[in-house]
Amino acid sequence: MAALILTDLFAVPALDRAPQSALQQMLDGKAKPPGALGRIEELALTLGLIQQRLKPVVERPVLLVFAGDHGLTRSGVAAFPSGVTVAMVDALLAGRASANAFARVVGAKVQVIDAGVAADLSDRAGLIHAKVAWGTQDASVEPAMTSAQAQAALLAGARVAQAAIADGADLIALGEMGIGNSASAALLMHRLAPAPLDDCVGQGAGHSPEGMARKRAVLARAGARSDVTAPFDVLTQFGGYEIAMMAGALLAAARAGVPVLVDGFIGTAAALLAVRLVPAARDYCLFAHASAEAGHRLMLDAMNARPLLELDMRLGEGTGALLAVPLVKAACALLSEVAELADVLEAAG
Repeated sequence: MAALILTDLFAVPALDRAPQSALQQMLDGKAKPPGALGRIEELALTLGLIQQRLKPVVERPVLLVFAGDHGLTRSGVAAFPSGVTVAMVDALLAGRASANAFARVVGAKVQVIDAGVAADLSDRAGLIHAKVAWGTQDASVEPAMTSAQAQAALLAGARVAQAAIADGADLIALGEMGIGNSASAALLMHRLAPAPLDDCVGQGAGHSPEGMARKRAVLARAGARSDVTAPFDVLTQFGGYEIAMMAGALLAAARAGVPVLVDGFIGTAAALLAVRLVPAARDYCLFAHASAEAGHRLMLDAMNARPLLELDMRLGEGTGALLAVPLVKAACALLSEVAELADVLEAAG
């Protein structure tokens, strides 16, 4: 069995809950009935604990979009060819993807990372070059990656997040682009949730009934090929480079005390991997939305996670995470800008 060599990049501290009482008192003392803002109050409390501040601040959100290709596409798990990954990377770099549009609306910066695209992108300006390999191997016939490649991807993702945080990011949102990555995510969910494989397989970018039957058959063959359950082994057998880098970025952000907005099905698979590797990372995660992709709710349940939004989305790119950014900012404003009830009552005489 492979073994992940944990470095200090992944040494996530347990969340210090000492400020919880003071934060709750502040929330209850605002000019509103206690609990009247429901889950926004819960979110404010969580942000205060993650940042260890009575007045948490989110002013510089950054979306990290990791791109990678999957050998599973050679066996027909995707409705589109892997060349679409390159086209969408170019759209993201040009500011023309859905994630770019949403980022402009919510005031987030977008960074695009080549984690393992099966093409030479060395001439792309503005792209963060972190390619581990030109796509993974076909996990239905052999391990998706070697142990060394898996570890390299985790570490690369961690360093990307570290650099963003050093540049001022106070909220990390995770996004991805990769044809075939819903198949990889389904296999990760199957072993790490765990859950029956049939409950983990969904439409991805879209499939005909024949395409769905083929996808299920290929993933059943992949699952039968290896019975690993240890998180790092599951990554090597079934993962993707963009998924590994998202997990590494999450762990690095958690270590730095920076909240992480997790996107949809593939992003949640990366979060599940990160949490299974380092359980303390769970308390630093904010789950943006419930995807329409089959299995996403089961995966959220596996981490006792309640998403902030439900919009019937299943795009990826970090779009759902971006749409949750205003809720995060609003939760911060609740603690820092709303009047105290005692002051309002005193003014009323």
